[in-house]
Amino acid sequence: MYNTLPNVTLENRLHRNQEQILIKFTYNEALIKTIKSVPGTLWSHRLKSWYIPLSSKNLSALKQVLKPITNIKNNITTTQLNSIKHQKRKRILNKESRETLLGYMQYLKGKCYSDSTVKTYLTLTADLLEFYNDKDVKSINNRSVEIFIEQVMIPKRYAISTHRQFISSLKHFKAYYPECAIEELKLELPKKDKLLPVVLSKKEVIDLIRVTSNLKHRCIIALLYSCGLRVGELLNLKLSDIDIDRRQVHIKRGKGRKDRYVILADSFLPLLNNYVNTFSPKIFVFEGQTSKKYSSESIRAFLKRSCKAAQVNKRVTPHTLRHSYATHLLENGIDIRYIQELLGHSRPETTMVYTHVTKKDLLDIKSPLDIAVKTVEQTSHKQYFLPNNNL
Repeated sequence: MYNTLPNVTLENRLHRNQEQILIKFTYNEALIKTIKSVPGTLWSHRLKSWYIPLSSKNLSALKQVLKPITNIKNNITTTQLNSIKHQKRKRILNKESRETLLGYMQYLKGKCYSDSTVKTYLTLTADLLEFYNDKDVKSINNRSVEIFIEQVMIPKRYAISTHRQFISSLKHFKAYYPECAIEELKLELPKKDKLLPVVLSKKEVIDLIRVTSNLKHRCIIALLYSCGLRVGELLNLKLSDIDIDRRQVHIKRGKGRKDRYVILADSFLPLLNNYVNTFSPKIFVFEGQTSKKYSSESIRAFLKRSCKAAQVNKRVTPHTLRHSYATHLLENGIDIRYIQELLGHSRPETTMVYTHVTKKDLLDIKSPLDIAVKTVEQTSHKQYFLPNNNL
């Protein structure tokens, strides 16, 4: 008798800056359901595979559920498992590169860039200098940059946005360290991806809030959507920034170091009052342990669980709630100039992207097929596209 059990291959790969176990198999709905039962398993659109962080515990959990119903081919060795460490990889940089990067960091801070921008620029530049660790920093030129992109960034499938940040970081590096051979004017930014934002329906937003049983988590989702906040703005929000009487939230030093006011929803006030009385935050509206700010990783984790519970199959991030807020405002007839101000956008072009996803005007457009069928049916008194039993 032939063995008809499906084949599953387990292999490891670096994904999202962490070693993962990739679970590869031919499409099988029952198998997908089994794999999703293992806590921590996720789907990667880019890798076209299910995956879970690489660890002995996760590997054992996978084998336990898969062994009775599949033929497992395990390409993960014990050596690979033992090599996983819960600490950042130590960079290998020569003394010159290290001193140059330290000076570059001070230069960026002197420009008053945000901590996030400084970290991103510094990390990407450090990757380049580490790649050419055996060379003099002054000898790095445009061709060196091209080779680094070809041999490091493209194989690792860095996003276009990361490529653009890398080029921007090099332009600032050239300004700080003009002795290097990079010609700043010849550095070209790759074109942006023109992707439309993922938007939830109003029902999906309410379902997300409804299925979230944890009071703090529910309050976070409701505030992100009702005020259109960026996740960083929510994490930095202090109790003193909320004006209940005027129904306003004061967003301080948002993106681009800009302040703005947003409207506090009346329907959100009972939930906020319940949360504050229950958790008694001291400084920040949302605090973790020892009164420190809540983490964005925690928000993304519970939002993923809420989406699963609400059966929302879209790829949802905290920023998706901001996109939904803007789109729903536009569909409700709010002028796009006011939406730009509420979102804190510097340019109206940034806000205009929501005109491409709003349903208000698109639903008023009739398909030529509908018009043609209606015209023929009116003249011939026949109905088309009905089931044909003769086929």
